[in-house]
Amino acid sequence: MNRAEDNLKPTIHLADYRPSAWRVDHVELEFDLDVESTAVLTRLHVRRDATIAAQPLRLDGESIDLLEVRVDGQRLRHADYTRDRTSLTLPAVEGPSIVELRSRIRPRANTLLQGLYLSGSSENGFLLTQCEAEGFRRISWHIDRPDVLSTYRVLLRADRERFPVLLAGGNADGAGFLDGGRHWACYLDPQPRPSYLFALVAGRLQSIEDVFVTAEGLRVRIVIWAQADAISRCEHALKCLMSAFAWDEQRFGRSYRLDAFHVVATHDFAMGAMENTGLNIFNTKYLLADPEHATDDDYRHVLAVVGHEYFHNWTGNRVTCRDWFQLSLKEGLTVYREQEFESDLASRTLRRIEDVRTLWRVQFGEDAGPLAHPVRPSEYSEINNFYTATVYDKGAEIVRMLATLLGREGFRRGLDLYFDRHDGQAVTVEDFLAALGDANGRDLTTWLRWYQHAGTPRLEARGTYDATARRYTLTLVQHAPSAHQGVWEPLPIPVSLALFDREGNALALDADQVPDGVLLLDAREASVCFDGLDAAPVPSVLRGFSAPVRLDGSSSSRDLVVLATHETDGFNRWFAADSLARQLFVETLARGRPDAGALAGWIGALRRALADADFDPATLAELLTVADEGTLAETLTEIDVDAVHRARNQLQLMLAHALETELDACHHRLRDAATAGMQPAAQGRRRLRNRCLQLLCVAHARHLDRARAQLAAATTLSDQLAALTALVHAGVTDAQALLDGFAQQHAGDELVLDKWFAVQATDPAVATLARVDALSRHRAFRWDNPNKVYALLMSFASRNATAFHDIGGGGYRLLGDAILKLDAQTPQVAARLATAFGAWQRHEPLRRALMHAELLRIAASPSLSADAGDIVRRTLGTP
Repeated sequence: MNRAEDNLKPTIHLADYRPSAWRVDHVELEFDLDVESTAVLTRLHVRRDATIAAQPLRLDGESIDLLEVRVDGQRLRHADYTRDRTSLTLPAVEGPSIVELRSRIRPRANTLLQGLYLSGSSENGFLLTQCEAEGFRRISWHIDRPDVLSTYRVLLRADRERFPVLLAGGNADGAGFLDGGRHWACYLDPQPRPSYLFALVAGRLQSIEDVFVTAEGLRVRIVIWAQADAISRCEHALKCLMSAFAWDEQRFGRSYRLDAFHVVATHDFAMGAMENTGLNIFNTKYLLADPEHATDDDYRHVLAVVGHEYFHNWTGNRVTCRDWFQLSLKEGLTVYREQEFESDLASRTLRRIEDVRTLWRVQFGEDAGPLAHPVRPSEYSEINNFYTATVYDKGAEIVRMLATLLGREGFRRGLDLYFDRHDGQAVTVEDFLAALGDANGRDLTTWLRWYQHAGTPRLEARGTYDATARRYTLTLVQHAPSAHQGVWEPLPIPVSLALFDREGNALALDADQVPDGVLLLDAREASVCFDGLDAAPVPSVLRGFSAPVRLDGSSSSRDLVVLATHETDGFNRWFAADSLARQLFVETLARGRPDAGALAGWIGALRRALADADFDPATLAELLTVADEGTLAETLTEIDVDAVHRARNQLQLMLAHALETELDACHHRLRDAATAGMQPAAQGRRRLRNRCLQLLCVAHARHLDRARAQLAAATTLSDQLAALTALVHAGVTDAQALLDGFAQQHAGDELVLDKWFAVQATDPAVATLARVDALSRHRAFRWDNPNKVYALLMSFASRNATAFHDIGGGGYRLLGDAILKLDAQTPQVAARLATAFGAWQRHEPLRRALMHAELLRIAASPSLSADAGDIVRRTLGTP
């Protein structure tokens, strides 16, 4: 029997990076495709890099049957090469050569969702690939690292009836028929790219398409492919893709340069989507949308993810990362571009609130636990485990800070230089910062510190007023994360700032002191003085959340009420209201009740917003939303989940009771006619109406009849799910009948049933633990489908603190069993589930001990994969 230690991968260190001694200028691939057994012929045009010390040619390969090796046409004997489980070494290759390898792979047997695999059944499913980060080595032998860039020619052959659609990355380069009912298609990608961007798709698919004419005059076919039961729900994605093409040209001057852009939808995908050159592959969750089967949030997620993957065409594909330590160079930058895209086309304030909420809940939590790592880590064991909130979301925040510092024109100027310098190259964070700096005459080397330090810095803002001098002094102090070890160098922190008087009027700022309303704190401490003020102002610090730091919560409730009522920055108005709610939560947790004056101020600010007919409905809905339990607990030294649950419920109940009349009037005003359609404005009104409904159901049971009426009459999935969730989470006696009716109505629709699983998994009732266990055996649940696993088990573990942290440890045992079961077939999914234990050390002693024991049980599994083993060992603090 294998030991778990045998599955560990060696630790890779950034400091050990060396360029490849071999280049692969061109790759020719021929596939004879079949579900059970696919033959692969690979020709690698290799040459030695004369500037690097000579090394034998070593190719990566896993789970591939090697049939034959030739070099420049000469067949090699087994003695002429060496092979182990992960590599093939060819000592005889010394100069420019064509290395030809015949191999065989087995798609249906591949359950890892990496490499070439089958989506769906053997009879009706289709073949597709996923190669990031190291999946290409499961398809073909290659130097599988991101700094080895090659052009590709791909020839696909298959049975015409079973695989009528044959797709690969790049431009189409011919197609035709073969004997025996077979056919072929060829694709040529002229842009050098790394192997992780390789893609092919083969199967029975249908399509919709449009044409986009680029600013450079190229007519690009934009085609979306899906199976017959899904293609009708791709129209929204096609419109989003057309918008992404146009927006990237207008905002960043980036045009697409291939003849076609293909997108393929699949239910079986471990990630959200993949940006392969010219052939994006999408999880259906982020591609399909219509009013009956998708919520308003789904519509916005399709817009964002379609944009994200398209924007990778430049930030990730044409300019890629030198090594996987630079992952945030493409992901953080592209997340920022995605955020700006959705903000321009939908609601900027709503998108910013949601991004910061995710940052606080997920990334700040990651930073505070054993899985903390820098945006650019210095080492890793399993790269699949570094597709994290730190790399993506904190990485995007660094880019946002740079954009704030340089201004819109300066940031665009820097990106233009970055693309001009590095098109067709694999580069580093240093290259990115150098281009931004050189284009703007600035030295940005100190910004490397943001990429090198783990943990969340703390920003303290102290204000003092001298009435005699009529002077207000604002002092800013930055502190290292509490868990930081070693030397801490000050970070450059852009602090967006405004001052208001007590009536909520904005005060003018000296442009020389605060250029464009932004102070750059690049020392441990700095002060700025504002003269000519007749009274102490109310500072609004970190507007738009201009830096990913913990802002010291020293603002008085009186100041926060002013900002929650009058701030003109939509984000900081919400931020002030949220900060007030957090203060009230902490007081309720500590004393059983909040300060009456602060509570009245919070309620008053929300009442005023509800009375404002011009207030953005989507933002208002967020103002009325109390932070989830995980976010509220994130700053606590020791977490008692039961106490947190009680305090949050008490706070929400006080809010619902105090505003019941206003909420009732708002819900009544936002009738069907006001919320019809899928435009952003209508979605915002629906968001507000459904938030009002949720609070009304909290306020009094009589409002549950309103939820029943909405459930029966709903014409959109958003309204239907909002009503169903309110009823189920309220514990109505016929909850199961309502759930059964919903499941029957949407039987066969996998994405909607995922939401049905999540509604039940997030119910805080005591019985939820047993229900989740039973649902894992439901006929609609599939262990081999990541969407199903995340909808049920990740929702339960990450969004239902009371049930997951069951005092008997049943939730931990359920999740541990699931991790071990999944680890045998899809280790990436198992590893992601294991991150739910990340905060185990911060819980009260009993639950801490139970989680620790469960982690030890998982770690003791003799067959634990490298993916899951890496997460579990780091969570335990085991080397």
